[in-house]
Amino acid sequence: MAIKRALITGISGMVGSHLADYLLENTDWQIYGMTRWRSPLDNLAQLTEEINTGERVKLLYGDLEDEISINHVVKESMPDFVFHLAAQSFPQTSFTAPLNTFDVNISGTYRLLNSIQEFTPNAIVHVCSSSEVFGRVPKELVPIKENTPFHPASPYAISKVGTDLIGRYFAEAFGLKTITTRMFTHTGPRRGDVFAESSFAKQIAMIEAGLLPPIIKVGNLDSMRTFADVRDAVVAYYLAVTSNLNPGSVFNIGGTHSCTVGEMLQKLIALSSVDSIKIELDPTRIRPIDADLQIPDTSAFRSATNWKPVISFETTMSDLLHYWRVKIMHFPVIQR
Repeated sequence: MAIKRALITGISGMVGSHLADYLLENTDWQIYGMTRWRSPLDNLAQLTEEINTGERVKLLYGDLEDEISINHVVKESMPDFVFHLAAQSFPQTSFTAPLNTFDVNISGTYRLLNSIQEFTPNAIVHVCSSSEVFGRVPKELVPIKENTPFHPASPYAISKVGTDLIGRYFAEAFGLKTITTRMFTHTGPRRGDVFAESSFAKQIAMIEAGLLPPIIKVGNLDSMRTFADVRDAVVAYYLAVTSNLNPGSVFNIGGTHSCTVGEMLQKLIALSSVDSIKIELDPTRIRPIDADLQIPDTSAFRSATNWKPVISFETTMSDLLHYWRVKIMHFPVIQR
């Protein structure tokens, strides 16, 4: 039997790199990773040998804004499974670069699925949407189900509504085997410092190293989030493409620990070796509109795949802080 081939767009990101780790350990698949030529490869350092030899992991250069490069990646990899993770994924950035966000996330998804439809139409495609499509949810609609109305609260969230609908469209119009997931907050090692919990962990690690005064700059601390570990998330994504789900299906996925952003910050502070850390509001970290009450109902996906998160919130926060401590110890770091 031929070895299966998997394409991960955005392999150099937090989720993509952890997914590559998981597939290497738990399958015999050949892995192709799409990345832009200018993307940092730090998150793939643990895969240096596999990438250099090309025996299990091969990097292909492509850009969601460039149709020709996407076609090249798809034709080179000819995947049986596609994990579409690449995106402009920072909600705060989307307020200052909305058109780029729309092009990458909406048009880029269309370009990719169109290429898959043309060159490898039997592939099973995981389309990564986001819980941000739900945005500002009334209390009476919590926990959030798959059929909860969209109320996007950022250009990023609007772009993910487009991503979400494009995945369903290609299934219904062309029979492409797409499975769309709306993952709620997921974090852990390798999380970008533009996200709240990683920014907090980075600031704490810099404070511990004497690089910053004992003051953490924050945005909105009142928003409610349900946290999952990225290493649980990638198991869910694997199951999404291997569980014989109906094409065009859409699922909420998320963790079990719900708390405010402020409570999450207090957990990180409690893990710090510095006793007296103060909190200071930074107006530049406040979104014009913020999603809140991001608490999911994940029963549909759990029932369909038997997936459940196994990594505790405490472990996730501890591992995230450790990641930044090690990074700051070995590499120059700029605060932002």
